[in-house]
Amino acid sequence: MNIEQLYSIYQQHRSVQTDTRKLKPNDIFFALKGGNFNGNEFAAKALEMGAAYAVVDEAAYYTVPEKMMLVPDALEALQQLALRHRKQLNIPFLAITGTNGKTTTKELVSTALAAGLKTYATVGNLNNHIGVPLTILSIQPDVEIAVIEMGANHQHEIEGYCKVALPTHGIITNIGKAHLEGFGGVEGVKKAKGELYDFLRANNGTVFVCNDYDYLLEMAKGIPHIVTYGKTEADYVGEAVTDSAFLGVEVRGDSQVGFIQTQLVGAYNFPNVMAAVAVATYFKVPESKIGPAIAGYAPTNNRSQVMQVGGNTIIMDAYNANPSSMKAAIENFAGLKADKKVLMLGAMMELGEDSIKEHEALVDLIKSHPWDAVVLVGGDFKNIQHPFIYLENSAAAAEWLKRQQLANAHILIKGSRSTGMEKVIA
Repeated sequence: MNIEQLYSIYQQHRSVQTDTRKLKPNDIFFALKGGNFNGNEFAAKALEMGAAYAVVDEAAYYTVPEKMMLVPDALEALQQLALRHRKQLNIPFLAITGTNGKTTTKELVSTALAAGLKTYATVGNLNNHIGVPLTILSIQPDVEIAVIEMGANHQHEIEGYCKVALPTHGIITNIGKAHLEGFGGVEGVKKAKGELYDFLRANNGTVFVCNDYDYLLEMAKGIPHIVTYGKTEADYVGEAVTDSAFLGVEVRGDSQVGFIQTQLVGAYNFPNVMAAVAVATYFKVPESKIGPAIAGYAPTNNRSQVMQVGGNTIIMDAYNANPSSMKAAIENFAGLKADKKVLMLGAMMELGEDSIKEHEALVDLIKSHPWDAVVLVGGDFKNIQHPFIYLENSAAAAEWLKRQQLANAHILIKGSRSTGMEKVIA
C-alpha cells in the first residue's frame, strides 16, 4: 500500500483515529504501538465498531484485506499521510512552540484569528509525534489558516514536526527551564526549540518574536521576515495592566485594538496576548474584532483558572510546572492585592541533576515574600531543607486545606502534572 493509495482512501474518509474508545463510524483506524499497548490488537475490533479501514503494521493482524492496509510502520504511515495532506493545503501554517505558554498562546492566537478567518488549531495539547499529524489530518479544505502547537522534551523533535507540518510562520513563546533532563540544560532547550526558527530560516518563513526577550531576537537572526511585539520598540506595542486579579492589556501605537480586559491571571500572560494581537492584525483580521475575541477567551483545563470555592479565590494552575513558570506564577501572586494568601505547590519533575538545586531556588524565592501559609507537596521538596509545611501528596494537601476552614483567602495551586494538584479542591 503506497501513500497515494492511502491518501485516496483518506479523501473518502476524512476522519482518522488511533484510539478505539474515541472511534466514530467511517473513521480510518491507525494501529499505533506504545509502551503498554499494541494497536494492532484492536484493529479487528475497530472494524466491528464501524471503522472504514484499519492500518496495521503486523502481518498476523492483517485479517480483513478488503478493509485493512498493511504497512511497514503505522506511525510512519500516519505521518506520511499527514505530510501528503499538508502539501494539498495552500494556506498559512503557524507553528507555536516554547517552554511556557504554548497552549495558552495557541488558544489566544486561534481565537483572535477566528474573528476574521476560518481557522483550525490543535485541539487541547495534541502537540506530539501523534498529535501533530492528527491535527493536520483534521484540517478541512475550507480552512484559511492553521495553528499547530509543537511540544518537545528532546532534541530533533521540533525538527521532525516541521518536516510534516511545513510551517510558513512561527512563534517561540520563550525559552526556560523545563525537561532539562531530556534537553541537557537550558542551552539544549534553546537549541531544540530553535529548530522551528531553523526551518523557517531555510524556507523563507516569517516569525513573530517577542522583542522583550533579547535571546529570541538573537535566535531569529537570518530569518527573512521578522514581526515583533512587546513593551517597546516593536511592530506591535502594548502595556500590561495588573490592578486586578485578571490581566488587562493596553495595545498602543497605531493599533485600533485598544484596551483588552482578559480572563487570564498574571502579567506573564502579556506576551501571549500580544502575540495574538500581532498575528491577527498581520493576517488582516479587523482590529475592532480582535480585542473582544481575546477578552472572550477563558482558560480551561487547570491552566491559570480563577474559581471561587467555599468563599475563597482559587488560582488553579496545576496543568504543569517548571522552574520558569513557577517563578512567574509565584511572583505574580506575591504582587496580587489580597489580605490572605496561601501557596500550595507540587514538586517539579524532569529536571534531572538540577532538580535539588531548582527546588532550593524556589524555596528561596518563596522565603522572599510574605504568605499566610505555604504547603509544598511531594517530589524533591522532601529532600531539601525548608521551613514550610511538607505533605507527601495532593490527597494529603486536600485534607490539610479542609481542616483550615479558610475564608476570603487567595490560594495559588500549582505543580507538575504528575503531582495531580488539581485534586486539592476536587
